Amino acid sequence: MKTICILLVSIILVIGCKPKVTPMSERIVKNWTVTLAKEGSSVVFTQGATGNTRPGYTNFKLELQSGGTVVFTDFDGTRFTGQWELQGDNKLVLKNLTPQPTGTSGTIEFTISDFTDASMTLTRTTANAKTGGTVNVYQLAGK
Repeated sequence: MKTICILLVSIILVIGCKPKVTPMSERIVKNWTVTLAKEGSSVVFTQGATGNTRPGYTNFKLELQSGGTVVFTDFDGTRFTGQWELQGDNKLVLKNLTPQPTGTSGTIEFTISDFTDASMTLTRTTANAKTGGTVNVYQLAGK
């Protein structure tokens, strides 16, 4: 009888236990650097490559901190601070950025694709004035 009770309790626990999935809003909190950058349809930077069209992308950092603070360093070394938020699991919004990035009102939005805990791809939803009005795609590695 004791063995049957232990077996039943074990079965109930196994059936009733579901692994907890950490929300993306927690998984995305880390420092991200560019491994590949495309401006329009042109690849302008690949990490570790020589002869990159825009070698300054080694400066590009996206520091998403818990509590919603962001520190964003663009390819030209300009550093912006502000807040970040996720809208669903596929849109990242950087807002209240100071100083205001060129051609924005302090907000930059990205579509997120191919997200894992170690990498993600961001596509800017509007053209970037600093890169000649191109819509840019960034493959990022997280640390």
